[in-house]
Amino acid sequence: MSASRASARLSLPRASLRETFAFLSGVVLPLLGKGVILRRPPAVALAQRLNLDKRALRIVQRLRDRHGPGPLLLPVPLHPYALILSAEHAARILAASPTPFTPASDEKRAALNHFEPHGVLISGERERALRRPFNEAVLETPNPLHHLAPRFLAVVEEEAPALAKEAEAAGKLDWDSFAMAWWRMARRVMFGDEARDDHALTDMLSRLRADANWAFLFPRRRRLRRRFDERLGVHLVRAEPGSIAEVMARMPARPGTDPLHQVPQWLFALDGPARATFRTLALLGTHPAQRARAMEEIASGGPELPYLRACLLDTLRLWPTTPVILRQATEDVDWEDRTIARGTGIIIYAPFLHRDAERLPQADRFAPDPWLEGTPERAGLVPFSDGPARCPGRHLSLMLSSAMLAALLRRGFVPKGLEGIGPDRPLPATLSAYGLRFSPG
Repeated sequence: MSASRASARLSLPRASLRETFAFLSGVVLPLLGKGVILRRPPAVALAQRLNLDKRALRIVQRLRDRHGPGPLLLPVPLHPYALILSAEHAARILAASPTPFTPASDEKRAALNHFEPHGVLISGERERALRRPFNEAVLETPNPLHHLAPRFLAVVEEEAPALAKEAEAAGKLDWDSFAMAWWRMARRVMFGDEARDDHALTDMLSRLRADANWAFLFPRRRRLRRRFDERLGVHLVRAEPGSIAEVMARMPARPGTDPLHQVPQWLFALDGPARATFRTLALLGTHPAQRARAMEEIASGGPELPYLRACLLDTLRLWPTTPVILRQATEDVDWEDRTIARGTGIIIYAPFLHRDAERLPQADRFAPDPWLEGTPERAGLVPFSDGPARCPGRHLSLMLSSAMLAALLRRGFVPKGLEGIGPDRPLPATLSAYGLRFSPG
């Protein structure tokens, strides 16, 4: 865009310094405290106790009430941000990735460089053109069921009874035991049975993700990452039949694709569905009508489980595992009668879009049905992001989550201590997966 044309256009509406401070302190700071890349359970528990996420929603709602649909410029020194305040604008931004709104924002690069420096999310345009198709081909992005689904579902059915047996012996099912079983399953799906008990691999990734929470502020542990890469490489070279590693080994990869460094993101991306699965188990234990419908679907024996997937998607709507979707303008962008300046960070605060009572009658209720009835993404419901940068492992994640959820529902686990949660009252803005407990059936 020419300088004369740019000067004739208006900049975005600006938040005041006071409003910007309120957003940073009331929305961004609690998110950072909870951990953006690896959650900190004590901080999540504190946010739930102090109702910090509800306060954050109110801050963004007030900004929309005062300034309209935005985008609203937050005048942060050295790095301005545009806050997206409408579902329509969110859809436009996400559809325009990677150009002119790149997913490889400064903040994301600083964080993800700790453990996946060549991952597709933070790749430049040339590398992305190689890596994104590889991700989609291995994960079979368009397909609700991966071609290895029978093997993967069998893995879930082998891990769930072991978990149930542990829960019966302990008299409870808690997050720690569930997470151990989840990651045993995930490692088998990714690398095969020989990786089942390689806790060290995922523990190293967790340590690197914990560092990534600090992004710019924490030095990279190059030695730890090198050890992680070497261990990861052993599993990939083995290419055990019936695993994602086998699919990778058979998949052609052009120079610059860097297959190994795509895998940490796939492991990282399975963390959120674990929490969603555990929360959905709690919701179905407190919503009898939805549980009855889920049990009917499970009894039918089909592999896709569309209703259970809808339940998981609505849990992700209520409590997004990626609460902030970031983009960054790679050039000056005409936006209606305004201009989004090159370098401006774009903030899509998913909890606001997902719980906007002005647009969504189900804002604070558990309502799986809309996910079966059309394209909720058009209403700003984007638990897996949207557009060309949408999560390529969405269907694989939902398949594994719905299968694990079905296996646990069949075993009759009942949530404990959730008497205040049900269909007759609004659901809380925070529900820590780490504090959930279930009684064996």
